[in-house]
Amino acid sequence: MVFHLLILVKVIPYSITWGGKLKNDSEMYVFETVSLLINLFFVYLVAQRVGMMPLLLSEKIVTILLWIFFGLFVLNTVGNIFATTSLERWFTLLTLANAFLIWKINRKSVNR
Repeated sequence: MVFHLLILVKVIPYSITWGGKLKNDSEMYVFETVSLLINLFFVYLVAQRVGMMPLLLSEKIVTILLWIFFGLFVLNTVGNIFATTSLERWFTLLTLANAFLIWKINRKSVNR
């Protein structure tokens, strides 16, 4: 989330993110705002799963949504491997770690 905030406030140029496909500031604001909202939702799901947030969604829905995020992180890891910028390639480790941790969290919930 810090990375997306740094892009929003233009500390990190958006030209080296999103595969270099963003064309202007307005596109960047839309993409980064949506990314932040998705990240906040992801953090909420994990917090609910580990008991830090009130149960607004059923356990089954949280599990399904976390598996979807797992798939997204796996796909993002593959995308980062083939990224054109070294910054995005470095994020391969982060997205792979996130995918692994989601897998661990969801496996624990299945085994409860």
